[in-house]
Amino acid sequence: MNIFKRLFGSTGSTASSGTKGAPGDRGIYFYVQPDGCEEVIRVRIDPMNDLSESDDGKTYHVRKLARGVKCFKGVELEFAFNANKQVIEKDVKGGKLVDEAAWIAWSNG
Repeated sequence: MNIFKRLFGSTGSTASSGTKGAPGDRGIYFYVQPDGCEEVIRVRIDPMNDLSESDDGKTYHVRKLARGVKCFKGVELEFAFNANKQVIEKDVKGGKLVDEAAWIAWSNG
């Protein structure tokens, strides 16, 4: 089980590394807040289906567009992963990455 924590992070990890979902969920979760909005959006990346192999054959990348349900400003997220599917680069346009606690606080507010 520790290999999964090293590869994908654990529930207590920060916004920079992503968090895991419920047991059995292989998704990696990131939390983003659109510029000028209070809403926090949870974005799921499935490392088995969402990642595309880069031209170098050694890394992977994914691009996601996120839009909230209360704030309609879009956020573009791009991540690069190494061969072990760990985040090595991240780029967010139109918002900022926040941690899981911010999403929980917004969801319960």
